[in-house]
Amino acid sequence: MDKVPSFNLDHDKVRAPYVRLCDRIETPHGDLITKFDIRFTQPNVAYLDSAAMHTIEHIVAELSRDYWPGEVVDFSPMGCKTGFYLTLLGEHSTMGVAAKMEAILKRLASWDQPIPGATRRTCGNWQFHDLEKAKAAARAWVEGIGKKGYDPFIA
Repeated sequence: MDKVPSFNLDHDKVRAPYVRLCDRIETPHGDLITKFDIRFTQPNVAYLDSAAMHTIEHIVAELSRDYWPGEVVDFSPMGCKTGFYLTLLGEHSTMGVAAKMEAILKRLASWDQPIPGATRRTCGNWQFHDLEKAKAAARAWVEGIGKKGYDPFIA
């Protein structure tokens, strides 16, 4: 009955952090779109700080285009504040996306530049950022992945 694939995921069985292919759509014109769940925190247990999420969104949206040139459709926060969705054009494997996300988040963890797009002209809430908490969340994701791997069902 649920039309949204993530509504069919048992959020009590997954173990964050992880990367999961959550949707694969072929458009009427034959284009392929793949959507990935980039989970940072354990659902229904821990949540990302809102200002940190905003900062992660800005930096990853910028960096992701270095890793998937011409293929990034969107990098957007989950309303539940436990992670993000990465939507890409074309066929992409979970392992390939996970490896690139790990590289991106390692870069974010040591970010020492201005936050991309965080000016009054370029952002609708430009003062609502927290770089230090974003860096801490990126480090936690990388460390968690290092301990358990990318699989959503392995603790």
